[in-house]
Amino acid sequence: MLQVLNAYLFQHRSISIPGLGTIYLETFPAHVDVADRTVLPPVYRFRFDKYFDAPEKEFFSYLAAQGRMLDFEAIKWYNEFSFDLRNRIRSEEEVPWEGVGILKKDGAGNVLLESGAAPDFFQQPIPAMKVNRQDAVHTLLVGDQERTSGEMNVWLHDEAASRKRLSWWVVALVLVVIGLAVLGWHFYTHGFSTANQSTL
Repeated sequence: MLQVLNAYLFQHRSISIPGLGTIYLETFPAHVDVADRTVLPPVYRFRFDKYFDAPEKEFFSYLAAQGRMLDFEAIKWYNEFSFDLRNRIRSEEEVPWEGVGILKKDGAGNVLLESGAAPDFFQQPIPAMKVNRQDAVHTLLVGDQERTSGEMNVWLHDEAASRKRLSWWVVALVLVVIGLAVLGWHFYTHGFSTANQSTL
């Protein structure tokens, strides 16, 4: 029946043991190691919480279905299992739970879980190489319209070219304004006469 309990734990991510606590399965997602060019697998770890120890009603239905027994027999069997587990922890101080870890007492008498080896479903790193496809065509959602990547490339290149043309005209306009300002300042300070005047 321990395999049935483990199956429930892996499916529902927690299992409560009356009078003892709850074992949780925590998952840390896979991540990319850019330096090594690999995708590292997800990490599974078990955590024990002594404050919540009431199993859900669905757990007993699951246990009854897997053990091919009635619900009240499943409840009775599980309560006996938890009572026996608590007694073994008190007397032996370390009780292995295959596939999960070791339940044990600390110096203050609190029950702890030493998480065992995680299930090795996907434990091997996978090589990951970035692939750039220059001519790949795919659909993009732009606003509320779908466009292909080719259409977007053409649109973006046209926009960049129009910005270059616009920036050239802006520079020319700024130079003309500066030139007119310099001429205006010159005529304002020296007058509007173009002949060379000298006094006798």
